[in-house]
Amino acid sequence: MFYKDERLALFIDGSNLYAAGKALGFDIDYKLLRQEFMRRGKLLRAFYYTALLENDEYSPIRPLVDWLHYNGYSMVTKAAKEYTDSMGRRKVKGNMDIELAVDAMELAPRLDHAVLFSGDGDFRPLVESLQRQGVRVSVVSTIRSQPPMIADELRRQADNFIELDELRDVIGRPPREPRYDAQSERAEVE
Repeated sequence: MFYKDERLALFIDGSNLYAAGKALGFDIDYKLLRQEFMRRGKLLRAFYYTALLENDEYSPIRPLVDWLHYNGYSMVTKAAKEYTDSMGRRKVKGNMDIELAVDAMELAPRLDHAVLFSGDGDFRPLVESLQRQGVRVSVVSTIRSQPPMIADELRRQADNFIELDELRDVIGRPPREPRYDAQSERAEVE
């Protein structure tokens, strides 16, 4: 699947990867994740996309964002919009699909292989476009959750599908017992 001399980049849809890991019962160790893909090829960039609640005094995702920023990840963030749905539940909206797609298209001429950490079917046209530019695309998500976290059309379009659960021993760690579920709000980010 991977060649040592190929130039590759990681595009991580933060909320999607978090939800997939949680559905499989493990947390992602981002230091190990970056090391694993540095081992697989010439890693040019590791992008991480997430929306942040800016109006909160303390954002539970902030420590992760800061750690990633200081440890080799290119952070792409924007302010999330908070609203109350018709049932009175607090919801957060912060879609990062456009930012991810723009970065992937800009970097495509310098890439041999793009690794997309998302199961969102909205990325199928992006994958197709990258492939037309000669970039191989691997998608990391899971079919082992109920329901599966990867859209069938995205899985079919990708050159390679990597089952996240099969990376558990390489990039995973047992979930921590949170004093407060630091990313409970993010699970509902749309």
